[in-house]
Amino acid sequence: MRPSSLDPLFRPFDSFRGVGKALSAALERLLGGTVALDALWHLPTGLVDRRFRPSVADAPPGAIVTLDVQVEAHFPPASRSRPYRVLVSDSTGEVQLVWFRARETWIRDMLPVGARRIVSGKIEVFDGRRQMVHPSHVLPLEQAATLDRVEPVYPLAAGVSGRALEKLVDQILESLPDLPEWLDPTLVAREGWPTWTEALRRVHRPETPDALQPEDPARRRLAFDELLAGQLALLLVRRRFRRRRGRSLVADNTLRAPALAHVGFTLTGAQARTLQEIDADMASESAMLRLLQGDVGSGKTVVALLALLTAVENGAQAALMAPTDLLARQHLETLRPACAAAGVEIALLSGRDKGRERERVLAALASGALPLVVGTHALFQDGVQFHDLGLVVIDEQHRFGVHQRLALSSKADHAVDVLVMTATPIPRTLTLTHYGDMDVSRIDEKPPGREVPDTRVLPVDRLEDIFSAIGRAIQGGNRVYWVCPLIEESETLDLAAADQRFEQLRSRFGERVGLVHGRMKGPERDAVMAGFSSGSLDILVATTVIEVGVNVPEATVMVVEHAERFGLAQLHQLRGRIGRGTGRSTCLLVYAPPLGSVARARLEVMRTTDDGFLIAEEDLRLRGGGEVLGVRQTGLPVFRLAGGMPDLAELLSVARADAKRILETDPDLEGPRAEALRTLLYLFGQDTAIRTLWSG
Repeated sequence: MRPSSLDPLFRPFDSFRGVGKALSAALERLLGGTVALDALWHLPTGLVDRRFRPSVADAPPGAIVTLDVQVEAHFPPASRSRPYRVLVSDSTGEVQLVWFRARETWIRDMLPVGARRIVSGKIEVFDGRRQMVHPSHVLPLEQAATLDRVEPVYPLAAGVSGRALEKLVDQILESLPDLPEWLDPTLVAREGWPTWTEALRRVHRPETPDALQPEDPARRRLAFDELLAGQLALLLVRRRFRRRRGRSLVADNTLRAPALAHVGFTLTGAQARTLQEIDADMASESAMLRLLQGDVGSGKTVVALLALLTAVENGAQAALMAPTDLLARQHLETLRPACAAAGVEIALLSGRDKGRERERVLAALASGALPLVVGTHALFQDGVQFHDLGLVVIDEQHRFGVHQRLALSSKADHAVDVLVMTATPIPRTLTLTHYGDMDVSRIDEKPPGREVPDTRVLPVDRLEDIFSAIGRAIQGGNRVYWVCPLIEESETLDLAAADQRFEQLRSRFGERVGLVHGRMKGPERDAVMAGFSSGSLDILVATTVIEVGVNVPEATVMVVEHAERFGLAQLHQLRGRIGRGTGRSTCLLVYAPPLGSVARARLEVMRTTDDGFLIAEEDLRLRGGGEVLGVRQTGLPVFRLAGGMPDLAELLSVARADAKRILETDPDLEGPRAEALRTLLYLFGQDTAIRTLWSG
């Protein structure tokens, strides 16, 4: 289906000159993709001007210069630990070229004595003499013109040199297809934006430092392209759900009333308002597609339970999908007593379940005997059949993509109601960006009696005081979380640190200390969690595997080690594991000084507020759109082009308005801009949205 005009942009790396298997693999690690387009989305962050050509005597220390010199003499090192030096000169003075651990034959071939060469690099002064360490370029005189330019500087990784990436991008830019314009001509004229191909050439071959700034017209145009593609895709998915006929599921409270009575508390105003919005959606003939945002401890699960029971009251089946096996089992234990009070059977289906019990659950779903199921993404694999699926609740939506939302419709012959929940408060800008196809409800008030945790920020040298405080908490019958960071790049080191802290706490507090981390097998992890929940363990040392959904009301102390390494949203999620009972709770954020300004600001926000929505907005302000919410930690998509835009919200609202206008005037994308807009969707990987056009 993809237009053939885009083929040059989907060429694999190893089909380009000079890219072998090793470089191709390194590029894939760096760029997160395997085709030319992935290299185009990887923008330069700096530039080097090679056009400055002073004499040797006039070359200022610290400056990058290009010199025309003659090779005078070679000085090979006496040992491998010493540098190799080559003396070169012009009529005004001398400079030494320096290499560490270089092959002598390679340097002698490149710089024969008596030859003239063009060398480019940074001038330094060492021992009173000018030198250039590891020159960036050494060329014969006849190639001097190739250095008369500004050179882009790209973010790099092991195995990819700047020159190799630049050569690859050069080849891609040479083969850029001439694509039709997808932007509104009035917008392009008003903003002074170049064409798509011209914008790419400008950002990859910047002539001045201004070209690297987010305000540059070429950069803004590409950022807008990304935002428009995303908004168009979301609106197409939304229209797909709206077009498919749903079913009316009206609450009669025959099951909800006994379940709510068992829960034993009255809904807050925010919960009641949210439930009213969900009830109206479910009663409608159109399918529901709603995002339920609720801060930590706001009571989303109760609202979700009542929605699930509405489906069952109407004779339909309902499913709750969680991102991990641990969270799915936690939901099952939370919901089971209330379901039992209402006389509704509930069961679990996850990838871990095998054998007779799994077969029983599958058969009961297919026959309709099982009205309610909790599980992981295994719920929507091909082998799972529902008799009559009416509602799906997806917990922690940021772990699932748009295509999973669309896959749900294959489980029923009508459009299924979808309620998406997240405990990660999301700034309004990002809600629109990533969930623009959904209606949004917010539970912005907490149940009465919930005390805000007392949050304190402490340096790591106060560890002895922290141990003493933990001892007092345990003696008072409380339980303690001790969280160690787990950042992907240093996973082995971090696990070793968690093991070490576990052993230290165990030697101090005895056998009632447990350890959980992501590398443990499921049953082993469940056993430790069960021990902490039941009270046979007092302290749980954990990596961020406990971040979402774990519910132990007796846990009143949270220690987060290296808190400066966590994003604001993640710290807020972790703190949400305490303060779930009626007693006072304390969160200790332990940092290793010195603190950077952003880390200091983050910890100060955590100390002064417990409002997740305010924290989310602060996270956006501190990080910018590209890294908001610690996206690599939460799973939200990262903008490849729009992330650094200072006016992201404004640019996004223009993109959304344009996307709405497009679909209002041309809902099936068949008009004059249609071909160009489909091309735009393919460029930004929105193939799912394209499929919705064809499938209605």
